[in-house]
Amino acid sequence: MIGTTFGSLQVRNYRLFTIGQLVKLLGTWMLFTAQDWLVLQVSGNSASALGVVTALQFTPVLLLTLYGGQLADRFDKRHLLLLANAGSAVVATLLGVLVVSGVATLGWVYVTAALFGVISAIETPVRQSFVSELVGKELLPNALSLSSATFNSARIIGPAIAGLFIAAMHDRTGPIFLATALLCTAPLICIARMHPADLYRAERSAVAASEARTVDGLRYVWHRPDLSLAILLVLVVGLFGFNFQLTLAVLARVEFHVDAKYFGLLTTAIALGALAGALASSRRRSRPSVYTVLTAAILFAGFETLVGFAPSFMTAVALLVPTGFFMIYFAQAANQRVQLGVDAAFRGRVMALYVLVFLGSTPIGSLVIGWCAERFGPRSGLWTGGLISLIAAVAMGVVQLRRVGGRIHVGLRPRLHVRVHETAGVPAVRPAVR
Repeated sequence: MIGTTFGSLQVRNYRLFTIGQLVKLLGTWMLFTAQDWLVLQVSGNSASALGVVTALQFTPVLLLTLYGGQLADRFDKRHLLLLANAGSAVVATLLGVLVVSGVATLGWVYVTAALFGVISAIETPVRQSFVSELVGKELLPNALSLSSATFNSARIIGPAIAGLFIAAMHDRTGPIFLATALLCTAPLICIARMHPADLYRAERSAVAASEARTVDGLRYVWHRPDLSLAILLVLVVGLFGFNFQLTLAVLARVEFHVDAKYFGLLTTAIALGALAGALASSRRRSRPSVYTVLTAAILFAGFETLVGFAPSFMTAVALLVPTGFFMIYFAQAANQRVQLGVDAAFRGRVMALYVLVFLGSTPIGSLVIGWCAERFGPRSGLWTGGLISLIAAVAMGVVQLRRVGGRIHVGLRPRLHVRVHETAGVPAVRPAVR
């Protein structure tokens, strides 16, 4: 099982990539936790201010991600990643110096959040599509899941460390930003040590690469219903359901009145579940069915709704574990369905579109959810996002079943299972849930 779960780490280039990303993301999640706490400090616990910061951090994704995907299909992804990670280190250093020197204001936090957003808008689609060059196609599902596990390992460790450090330093956040700047140099070292000759790159002419256009990628997805349904569902769930950076901070400080270390416990709980979900996804060896994507979305939305109604802090912590599990299980199933179904020549642009709807919807969603949390109470941001995501997943499931003439069969023997039988000339799929 260990060999199956961690098979991609046998590839040297992917192993280096994973080490660099783990170290950098550890610092990134420490920074995000400290940034959220800093915003609440300087704004008088304003959920709207936190929503603005989140929006500024993700608005560049709306504007630049598709361009980032175009760059990924035109230029060497290694070189682009080196530039992006160097930029992250510079911005983290700037924020750290401002905070330590005592001149940081809410306006400066807005500026640095926007700069991080610009870098992320370029770096994320490049990084997502670069994974396919690190391993062969047979290991790609495993590599994608392990990348998600790396991300969520950092989500577990980073916020917990940040919460403890903030509490130990009497609510001072400056040293955390400076530490992040140092950790951002790890990918630079690891990427520089890779062997370019061992990368899995499709043979493409320089002319073809230079003519890679964003509009062609959009047309490609439009004519692929199997890709467009997964991307559309990610859009809705990302818009309303994936706002935990905002909702958990408000829930901890405003609803449950806990300090920084307990806020870190909330983010650690959801990240722990997410790590389990990523590892569960890593054993997948083929393209997931559309019903796997839909089922995971429904379960995620249901648990998020329950978190919104949690009667106590510890109940919320407990419910966030399965919420995190199905959040990543859904995100990974959608990601794998898109990546394993796209032609290599369009991968950068298609993944840019995926990242755009996955992260780019956050600016709008964070403003809406932040307004709900301030107008109707901190819990409303969670249950509103969960219910909207649930309705969207069920509606798309109904559309898919009608399109293929599908029927759902629930069985109890030999154990509880659900099967979908398609009758519109489409082969029956494997069980979505067992």
